[in-house]
Amino acid sequence: MGLDIRLPIGLMFTTFGLLLLGFGVVGDKSIYSRSLGININLIWGAVMLAFGLGMLALGRRGTASAKSAEDSLEGKIMMEEMEHRASDEGQGGEH
Repeated sequence: MGLDIRLPIGLMFTTFGLLLLGFGVVGDKSIYSRSLGININLIWGAVMLAFGLGMLALGRRGTASAKSAEDSLEGKIMMEEMEHRASDEGQGGEH
């Protein structure tokens, strides 16, 4: 599997976070009168941006350290055990 789900999710949240953050910075301040003057777009843009960057970092770290079953020691051991079981079942359990 080549695509880690954290990468597109991180990209989406980073994009939306940047858009909200930008709108919170340059947007009209009078629209925040209903929210007690709190710039919701700025706050949630920063939260979404941080979450998106975190997901991208975790996704990049996960795909860089992932090894195939043939390359890792645990994978080789598991594959040998599966081959051993298959050969035992193929013989009908008789030795």
